[in-house]
Amino acid sequence: MLIQFGQAFHDYLYDVFVAKFDFWLAFGLIAQLLFTARFLVQWISSERAGQSVVPMAFWFFSMGGGVMTLIYGIAKREPIIILGQSLATVIYIRNIMLILKNRARASKTLDN
Repeated sequence: MLIQFGQAFHDYLYDVFVAKFDFWLAFGLIAQLLFTARFLVQWISSERAGQSVVPMAFWFFSMGGGVMTLIYGIAKREPIIILGQSLATVIYIRNIMLILKNRARASKTLDN
């Protein structure tokens, strides 16, 4: 039974990652890697700071991975991905806008 399960699992992985490999699978994998990179960036920044921080790069990786995942979802007609990433992408963009606005405000304060 365990051998049959192992073979079925192997066949599944082969079907998903090899037999059906195309442009969209590669695009989706890159999108997921970008999205995952944001956690690595946040973790490294927090370790360096000695406390939990969310660097600007986190939001750029979030936006890049989110937009790519949204495009993937649209191309594959996946409503769950489309709904989830549509809202998330708006949130990522808004966070970037707020950070840039606060940096500009802080810069003006220093100039005065």
